Amino acid sequence: MRGRRYLLRIINAVMDEELFFAIANHTLTVVAKDGFYLKHFKSDYLMITPGQSMDVLLHANQRPNHYFVAARAYSSAFGAGFDKTTTTAILQYKGDTLNRIKPILPYLPPYNRTEASTRFTNQFRSQRPVNVPVKINTRLLYAISVNLMNCSDDKPCTGPFGKRFSSSINNISFVNPSVDILRAYYRHIGGVFQEDFPRNPPTKFNYTGENLPFPTRFGTKVVVLDYNSSVELILQGTNVLASDNHPIHLHGYSFYVVGSGFGNFDRRKDPLRYNLVDPPEETTVGVPRNGWTAVRFVANNPGQFTLYVSQTFHVKIYINFALVYTKDIIV
Repeated sequence: MRGRRYLLRIINAVMDEELFFAIANHTLTVVAKDGFYLKHFKSDYLMITPGQSMDVLLHANQRPNHYFVAARAYSSAFGAGFDKTTTTAILQYKGDTLNRIKPILPYLPPYNRTEASTRFTNQFRSQRPVNVPVKINTRLLYAISVNLMNCSDDKPCTGPFGKRFSSSINNISFVNPSVDILRAYYRHIGGVFQEDFPRNPPTKFNYTGENLPFPTRFGTKVVVLDYNSSVELILQGTNVLASDNHPIHLHGYSFYVVGSGFGNFDRRKDPLRYNLVDPPEETTVGVPRNGWTAVRFVANNPGQFTLYVSQTFHVKIYINFALVYTKDIIV
């Protein structure tokens, strides 16, 4: 109805593509992300990553008509296949006849417009000052890559050139064990997993350089964190095989996004630009193409939690798991 304001929750359920989203002739006011309130800001479009939700206010202040709602992929990986179609719906004002005027499509940034994605996400701020961890006692740097693995008799595949794609973090591609890891941890079942998941890339290199051969290996490895430790996790995108914007979800935790940028993370310079006053609290964040994102959280939820990296290449979805634990509390 014209003149009213509506609260909409927009959810990206595609799971393998970031999306640009817009409503023709309407400006959206973003008020929350992943269920956490943000300082309100207006935008003509959204960029939403897989699994994210955004709460937006829609002011129905246009003349009675019908308007296209549209979304299409944001895909920054050079040469990688993705669905180029645009999905649409129609927003119709009460009292308008649907067939009177042909609706127009809203403006959506080009599918590879990283500047538009960055401009949108840089506006996220918490609604009020937050208790972001300041004194950090655990620092992790995870290099995120897409790799080609050789096919073998015990791991047959039909990938290109006799190889198959496999995502990795710090040169490890996760192997799902036959016994649940949390059960093995508490029942002291040996041989299920190893506690030597690398806290930094085993080999330092120019993560965003050209022609990067970076083999990965399979393993069931975890990082064990002390209860109540303050953690800074640097998520570093790489240009191995194909660079892309990587959506990251930390299952079971929320975190503060204190910084992001392009190129290789610089431990000396980049932290000077952190936002430690009102960083957004999130559960899912996109790591920019050939860039990095810094998040902070307190490991105060004992048990298992999982870092999901959703990576699309061609029409396949590859999920990499970096399993992390907090030590149990003895009361």
